[in-house]
Amino acid sequence: MRAQYFKHRHWADFSQDTNDIGRPLFWPKDNEDNHFLYRLYDKQEAGFPAFYQYHLDYFLKLYPDAEEKEFFTHVWEIIDDATAELKVKNRYTSRHAMEFRNKQHLKSFLAYLKTIDQWNTGRTKDEIIADKEGEIRILKEQNAELKEELKAARKLETEDFINIQEGYLLTVVDLAKKMQGLELNGKELVFSQTQTVWTKMICKNFRHDNKEIKFETIRRYFPGNPDEPSGRSAAVPTKSQLFQIVEAKKRSG
Repeated sequence: MRAQYFKHRHWADFSQDTNDIGRPLFWPKDNEDNHFLYRLYDKQEAGFPAFYQYHLDYFLKLYPDAEEKEFFTHVWEIIDDATAELKVKNRYTSRHAMEFRNKQHLKSFLAYLKTIDQWNTGRTKDEIIADKEGEIRILKEQNAELKEELKAARKLETEDFINIQEGYLLTVVDLAKKMQGLELNGKELVFSQTQTVWTKMICKNFRHDNKEIKFETIRRYFPGNPDEPSGRSAAVPTKSQLFQIVEAKKRSG
């Protein structure tokens, strides 16, 4: 056990609002746990994190070999012991109202400590096992859901590809671009939020002369803003624009 865990008030410090423990002038330093409680009772719940962190930082600076777990355990034990002591206090005394408030305050601080507890401090083995079993059950349910999602996604996967005749990759790119300009009944026939989806469609589902099509090769023909293409964008050469897509004549019934 360390000789000191909390930052002590300077003997000449008479300030009212402080995180330091102890009194001005002189006080018994071996009773710092009681002085920690006294300062804690003066803190609002919103100030618990800052109060804890203030003394933790001091403790770690005071003892470079220490870790937070040691400090946390010490604080937990002080709060736990004080709470247990208040539970058995005589209810029918003039101090009952104050002791009741202190007990509720300690419960609130203990609730805060539980939110930052990384070491299952104060929890029984059965509680820990129950939590782990709950986590395992949730993970199993999530795993089952992911398997079903993967199964559904694989239905759309294929080992087959649409092969593009050698030298005509950009002709297919041109057709994809022209499809975006088609309208039917005053609306776009096809529409996408981004141009990247067209690049992905071609690279994923097509091959050029049975060879994989590189993403960077196609992306430059589908700029993010077709109306204002960047310097890295490119237009399909005229020699590759071999087809026009026109509306078919309506047939009589």
